[in-house]
Amino acid sequence: MTLALRNARLLALLIPAALLGGAWAFQLIGGLYPCEMCHWQRWPHYGALVFAALAFVTGGPRGKATLVAGAAALIAISGLIGVFHAGVEYHWWQGITACTQTVSTAGRSTEEALKDLLAAPIVRCDAAQWTLLGISLAGWNAVVSLIGAALIAMQLRRR
Repeated sequence: MTLALRNARLLALLIPAALLGGAWAFQLIGGLYPCEMCHWQRWPHYGALVFAALAFVTGGPRGKATLVAGAAALIAISGLIGVFHAGVEYHWWQGITACTQTVSTAGRSTEEALKDLLAAPIVRCDAAQWTLLGISLAGWNAVVSLIGAALIAMQLRRR
């Protein structure tokens, strides 16, 4: 296996792991609850992690490269969703969905369920909860994901 393929495989694992780790840290430690579109950005990264992990345990270089390319494509998809979400946050265009929120009402009285629903945080897709250098979390996901996917693709081409 070439050094370029090793690098691509490592990037394909580390980029989504770092982005998901950051997202979960912001949620669990920072108290920033994800909106619906935030969740949309996470799903391709979960898939990319699976593809990248499989690239560490499969046999030949061709199979590894195919899995890494799949991971890069999923990372890029998350980045494109991030571009769309950031555009909604900056009001460049309209979002395609209203933000939703679910609260479990199983085994609760109507009064308890209503109290839980009213106490749940409301997270809007069109309002950035946090920014760094004027870029929202969705924007940072877009930047890191798209650059990361391009770096992985460049490493795969070098192979």
